[in-house]
Amino acid sequence: MKLTRRMLGCALAATATVGLALPAAAQQATQALTSESVIEQIKQDGVIRIGLSLFVPWSMRDKNGDLIGYELDVGRKLAEDMGVEVEFVPTSWDGIIPALVAGNFDVIISGMSVTAQRNLTINFTDPYAYSGLAIMANKELTAGMSLEDLNSPDVIFTARRGATPAVVIADHFPKAQLLLFDEDGASAQEVLNGNAHATMAAQPTPNREAGRNPETLVVVEGDLYDPRGEGFALRKGDPDALNYFNNWIAQQWRSGWLEARHNYWFATEDWADQVAQ
Repeated sequence: MKLTRRMLGCALAATATVGLALPAAAQQATQALTSESVIEQIKQDGVIRIGLSLFVPWSMRDKNGDLIGYELDVGRKLAEDMGVEVEFVPTSWDGIIPALVAGNFDVIISGMSVTAQRNLTINFTDPYAYSGLAIMANKELTAGMSLEDLNSPDVIFTARRGATPAVVIADHFPKAQLLLFDEDGASAQEVLNGNAHATMAAQPTPNREAGRNPETLVVVEGDLYDPRGEGFALRKGDPDALNYFNNWIAQQWRSGWLEARHNYWFATEDWADQVAQ
């Protein structure tokens, strides 16, 4: 069968039409993704809503009841650079990811460690902070005990429900009892009161608490557990937001701003007189 000139012309025209349609379709898809980005919603509303859970020194209330901490500095700086207002939405830790997915706020900035399990549900930015976990123990209850001795049915650990320390404790000390609380303060208080042997928290919290209560608390020596970075958490399917937040974080690392604010809140106690002891 011979291909006539007319048939060849039609085939070339069809190919050209398809060739033009593909870039157009791709452009339309890109525009649709851009218009649906939470970044566009933030710009339209003039406010970024940030979900966080209260734990020292990431985010806490001062003596006047106002929110202060590393997360608050980060969130306010982010909003300032975006040219919008900021609204912080305190949320219980065990419900903070479902609340993000449900659209109760735009992003989580709350010292959330990047984990594979969480990443199945949400996306993470590059780290804006780095930390590791240490064991803080009741000095009297754990006197003479080795690290291996803590992995015993007679030992009671405490942790905040849904937080990384709860997972790490269960993994490293599976034989020990694990009591879960809604806030870090409650789990640490159980150890301080002698109702539990130990808890686990991101440094420098254990060092700070042991320094304040040297007669009662001790930090168990050894390598930090689960050293990793903390990232902003955002809903899946939003490449524009992920790109913007990553670029913002990178710029703040390069400028030294993130390091300076992290050092202020985690390496000093210059802020301690602002909160109730």
